[in-house]
Amino acid sequence: MIDNIEEIGYDKIDLRALEIKPQWNIQWYNQNDEYSEEDIEDEMIRIIAETEDNNYSEAISNHFTWSTYYHLSPIRQNVVNWYPFKEGAEILEIGCELGAVTEVLCERCEKVTVVELSKRRATATLLRCRKKENLEVIVGNFKDIKFEKKFDYITLLGVLEYQGCYTDGEGVNPFENFLKKIKSLLKPDGKLIVAIENKYGLKYWCGAREDHTGLPFDGINQYELGNKKAKTFSRDELKNLLMKSGFSNTYFYYPLPDYKLPLHIYSDKHLPKDAKGWKPYYVPDSSTLIADESKLYEDIIKNNVFEFFANSFLVECSIDSREMGEIEFAILHSDRQEKYRVGTTINKKKEVHCIPLNSASKEHLLHLYENSLKMVGRGLNIVPLK
Repeated sequence: MIDNIEEIGYDKIDLRALEIKPQWNIQWYNQNDEYSEEDIEDEMIRIIAETEDNNYSEAISNHFTWSTYYHLSPIRQNVVNWYPFKEGAEILEIGCELGAVTEVLCERCEKVTVVELSKRRATATLLRCRKKENLEVIVGNFKDIKFEKKFDYITLLGVLEYQGCYTDGEGVNPFENFLKKIKSLLKPDGKLIVAIENKYGLKYWCGAREDHTGLPFDGINQYELGNKKAKTFSRDELKNLLMKSGFSNTYFYYPLPDYKLPLHIYSDKHLPKDAKGWKPYYVPDSSTLIADESKLYEDIIKNNVFEFFANSFLVECSIDSREMGEIEFAILHSDRQEKYRVGTTINKKKEVHCIPLNSASKEHLLHLYENSLKMVGRGLNIVPLK
């Protein structure tokens, strides 16, 4: 808990009225934020500080920008809010952005440590999760930080692709170096969770601008046009990189439309049969787009090449050969009104589970269950619920 609010060092708004419970660690901070959206992030920090219940729907509507929608929408949390973290888990999140995923991790795990290079973004995360006593926010470059423990899980959500910029290669592959350090911080039975765009994602073939360079077809052209540092991988390239780095076991998921704002999570054990139920979220740009990906996916799926053209990968990785992929499919309704935000998962036993995505929807599911008991009590023949 922060006793002296001045320790945060953020003077854009008055934080003195807030009780902030997480730990705040700036011993590794070099006083240099290498990336920031500045004024936009300051506005989002103000919104976060003023929103007690973390329901940002009204704020998104009143202050709409792509950044506000991306960082504050509950859909952003769909990348992990269905994942079955083991009980009592300790997790390290590298690159927490403005805390959307951190919020979920604090609810699902025993202890959460986050590392964020930008002090402004770390401040947003701290304030967004200010009621969480199981969180430590570390500001600094991951490569400089000395950790005193190992973790059950480490997440790299939109982080791996930048390691050509932030990790010293020392004459070898900087991505491989980075992943080897990650491996050294995992417990023997720990897991790494990686989310990254697919270099050959269908949206890029349709002309959508590459997410990291802003140039259409840049990844498909092997980044010859862009900065040559931030880069993504094909499915096989990513799998081989993980294996070379010591992760011998991988399980691939395919979020749609992509990992940034997913509504469906497919896997090799449960691939889509059609392209219904989702649509691209980016604004069509007639200067670059040459095709409609939602229509092309129908043909991609029928021709059994969905895995190659999926827009994003979400990969569960382990050091040993233990079985992974407990969940094979998830559909997540975070785009509904708050109390109806529920998800449906199918596990490897082919059991179907309906899960709450927030506290309000948990009450809704309990109400549905109570109604089912009443119907059984009246002699109605319904599918039994547990």
